[in-house]
Amino acid sequence: MRPKTLNFEQLVKRNKQELLEDEHSISRIEKKLESKQIELVEKKRDKKVSL
Repeated sequence: MRPKTLNFEQLVKRNKQELLEDEHSISRIEKKLESKQIELVEKKRDKKVSL
C-alpha cells in the first residue's frame, strides 16, 4: 500500500511541529552544556584557590 499523501497545509503543520520539537530538544541540550561548562569553570576555580 502507498503511504497516505498529505496536502500542503498538513505538511506545513507537521513540519512546524517537528521544528518546534527540535527547538525544544536543542534548548535542553544547550542548558545541559551550559551547566557542564559552569561546573568545569567552578572546579578549575576551586582548584586554583586551593593551591
